[in-house]
This record gives sequence, structure tokens and C-alpha cells, in this order.
Amino acid sequence: MNSDLIEHLKAKFKSGSSQYKVFALLSDQQWHCRSCEGKKVASGQYAGGGGIQGLERGNRSGRPGLVIETQRNYCEICGKTTTWDRWTGATRTANAAANIPALLSEKILKFYQYKDVIENRMREAHELIIDHRFPMQRWGQSEPSHDLNISDSEIIAKFQLLKKDSSGNHNLLKSRSCEQCVKTGKRGTPLGIRFWYSGGEDWSEDIPALGAEAEQGCVGCGWYNFEQWRNELNKRLAEY
Repeated sequence: MNSDLIEHLKAKFKSGSSQYKVFALLSDQQWHCRSCEGKKVASGQYAGGGGIQGLERGNRSGRPGLVIETQRNYCEICGKTTTWDRWTGATRTANAAANIPALLSEKILKFYQYKDVIENRMREAHELIIDHRFPMQRWGQSEPSHDLNISDSEIIAKFQLLKKDSSGNHNLLKSRSCEQCVKTGKRGTPLGIRFWYSGGEDWSEDIPALGAEAEQGCVGCGWYNFEQWRNELNKRLAEY
């Protein structure tokens, strides 16, 4: 265990933050149960951007991403099989998202008429998430700063709106699906529907796993472009 690296990384976190607490837990590089240990240190933030996902991504201020392994194990404390995480001790290049300026956020929301793409329902701004079509898990590096003068066609190519309200968080569902795709090479099935409008279930061996060229491997998955996925699915159904 590299104690100097651990102390160096700890200094990159805001003391007392969820990410600091989760890193402090994982810094021993042992397996830890999310259900009993994770909830104690970060409650509902443990798996998301305030915890595991945030640690894996790193940030734009110089903190690298962490290489974290996840698997299912039996927990004697919980009395059931749960999700466990372990930091391997390795780091990788950060792939954090750039903050979307308020003016650009408003422009994107207005362009899509405040409507989430999955349920086709108009919502309040606080119930919507501006989702990057190309998932951060495959970027391979941090995102460049956003251009406030982005065109409508660029908005369509890069973003979609997903819901985040008291009944569910579609952005979180997408993130979990993309994580599994990276780990297993099996592409996503939104709403449990096994349909891809381009390609099939398996990630193409001809497409790299990370970097800008990896985006081509996402084309055809509903999580990447739900509107096109739905339209193509409806066309296929109309043929029968």
C-alpha cells in the first residue's frame, strides 16, 4: 500500500465530503460491502457521483480517477449477497464532465421544450438532467469546456433530457447500464427491451473501448439516443 499516494489523494478531497469518506473507507484496498459499510459513510451517495462513480471519474482539478473493482459477495452482516467494492491502488486519467454553464443549460432545456425523452413528458427544470449521449465511462479523458454558441444540430448530437424526480432517475439507470456495458461488452436494454437499431447486443471488437472513436460503439443503443431507438423500434413493429 502506497501511503504517500493515499495522503496525496486525500488532500484532493474536501474534508468531510462524501467522496472523502468513501475514499477513506476504500483506501485500505480491501473489499467493502455497499449495503452495510457504504450506507454508514455516505448513505444514498455511496454509489453515485458523490461516491464510487465520482472516485472512478476523477475531476478537472487534477485528481486522477481511481481503478475500483466491483463484485457480488455474501455479507455475513447483511445476511445476503450484496455489492462490494475494492480500490486496487491504481489510478487512471480523469474523465470528468465539464460543468454546463447556466445559460447553455437553459438553451438546451428550451430546445427540448423541457420534455424528458423517455416518458415524453414536460417537466420542471429541477426534474430534468441534461444527459451526455456518449457516456463518461467511455470518454477516456476529461471533457473540454462547453461552447455557449453551440448550434441546434450540436445539441441534438451531444445531449438528451432524462428525468430525475421522486419516482425515478433515468440518468442513474443509464449510468449503471453503461458501467455494465464497459465491464461485460454487452450493450444496454432500456426498459428491458432487447433491441438495437444498429449493431447487436455485443460491443463490436472493431471499435475501441475508450476514447472519441468509442462513441460509434454506442450508436444503436437506446440509452445513447432514446428518441431514435423508439422511432426505429416503432418502424420495425409496423412491418409485422
